[in-house]
Amino acid sequence: MKKIPSLQRELVRSLQIPKDLALQESLVTLSGSSEILVENYRRILEYEENIIRILLKKGRMRIEGEHLCIAYYSRDEMKITGFIQAVFFDR
Repeated sequence: MKKIPSLQRELVRSLQIPKDLALQESLVTLSGSSEILVENYRRILEYEENIIRILLKKGRMRIEGEHLCIAYYSRDEMKITGFIQAVFFDR
């Protein structure tokens, strides 16, 4: 059963297709400790000043910090600002 995912990953690599598009992976870009960009997410689970929890296409992400704020979001991406202290991923 594990041959299909490995075959899929090999095909993506050989065709040079971005993993986030082909495998429905989320793309997380952290800029220092003040900004994080999340692409390919499903929905916001929790939004408070010190914690933001996000349901990703594969798993969940928890961002902890101070004065966290969702600067903008669309169907495909969101930008979070504030003092980011930790980012956790769960499957």
